[in-house]
Amino acid sequence: MSVVDINKTKIVAFGGGNAMPKTVLAGLKNYDVDITTVTSMVDSGGSTGQLRKDFNVLSPGDIRRHLIALSNAPQWKKSLFGFRFGREEFEGGHRGHSFGNVFLAGLEYALQDYGKVLEVVHEFLEVKGRCLPATIEKTHVYAVLENGEIVEGEDEIDVPKKHDGNLKIKKIFLKPETNGYPPALDAITQSDLIIIGPGDLYSSILPCFLPKGIPKAIQASKAKKIFICPPMTKFGETNEFLISDFVNEVEKYLGCKLDHIIYNSDMPSEERVNKYKEEEPTVLKVIEANSILDERFVSENLLVESGPITYDPNKLSALITNLGKDTDGFK
Repeated sequence: MSVVDINKTKIVAFGGGNAMPKTVLAGLKNYDVDITTVTSMVDSGGSTGQLRKDFNVLSPGDIRRHLIALSNAPQWKKSLFGFRFGREEFEGGHRGHSFGNVFLAGLEYALQDYGKVLEVVHEFLEVKGRCLPATIEKTHVYAVLENGEIVEGEDEIDVPKKHDGNLKIKKIFLKPETNGYPPALDAITQSDLIIIGPGDLYSSILPCFLPKGIPKAIQASKAKKIFICPPMTKFGETNEFLISDFVNEVEKYLGCKLDHIIYNSDMPSEERVNKYKEEEPTVLKVIEANSILDERFVSENLLVESGPITYDPNKLSALITNLGKDTDGFK
């Protein structure tokens, strides 16, 4: 695992799933900065969920995506890490295991030391920066709905299958409670810039802040805190959310104010949105801005030119670096 360079701007990026690695890390990787990523380790679906059940290992799926995004290894290694094999069907319709998930799970099972697991995989993938778990204590995330019902597991929160996704999520929590991973806490404390998102709010972003010590480390850090609002709302998590709703929830779990909130100003065509909704049935609509937003809110056209309603990593990284310079976040 690479050592932090004290002469470079230190960035800590929070998130899981595909959104943050593909839209934030893919762009910032091209800058001369020191990047640390932190993911929640509560993924419970598909290959990841099955490996957790079979071998009692930490969730490998999200941290695998971070590692690939920051990898400087030859393409064959990255392709191998993403290769999916086997026809076994898991709950939710997922099929087969990715090599990267099996590699991480096998290392943990064999080494019984997650610090050593991280060293081996960082070396294998020639990672620029560090990819760290928010906690290395095994846990699951739960959601309390507005009717008092408790939903168990990241996979069920992510895509409602057993509960009514029209019901609002009131809060999420970990069971059992866990402590933040010390290297992640240190990285947060020493950071110059903290980036949060984009991604699914309750199943990807907010679980990063549930381990004990993480919110306090963020509050104590002098880093500028930037939240990247996703471009669309999501069924079961953020139905009818406005940008202010995202910000209120993030600040509630952080226990402090954000310095900047990035959101997209472009309104894609109805045809493009409908086509994307066919590909991603859980997305609902393009997020709308409130009529009155303060100076913390920064809006630009951030979408890729065509196709999926996702952010362009080059546009996003350029905006992040500009905000960093404006707020002394970048050296």
